[in-house]
Amino acid sequence: MVFGVSIDSPAANDAFAEKIGVTFSLLSDMNRKVLQQYGILKKYQPDKNGDEYEWAARTTFVIDKAGVIQHVEEGNSAVNPNNAIAVCTKLTGKK
Repeated sequence: MVFGVSIDSPAANDAFAEKIGVTFSLLSDMNRKVLQQYGILKKYQPDKNGDEYEWAARTTFVIDKAGVIQHVEEGNSAVNPNNAIAVCTKLTGKK
């Protein structure tokens, strides 16, 4: 099963998926619970006013059927699914 989780609203996710041709579900985590649990919610202070903002670091996780994280990829390369596909292919070949 493949799905994405985003900090954005369902409407924003739908528009993004349509724009880039995503064929899997993009789920919204506007309450940030899942993002916090996976440790990818980041905070920053962009100005001198001290206002703090949150954003989700782009990350790909491959999680096996037992719920064990088998692969993590962060940053710009996380957008490209090839590494995750390779990990999944290896997992399906394990006995």
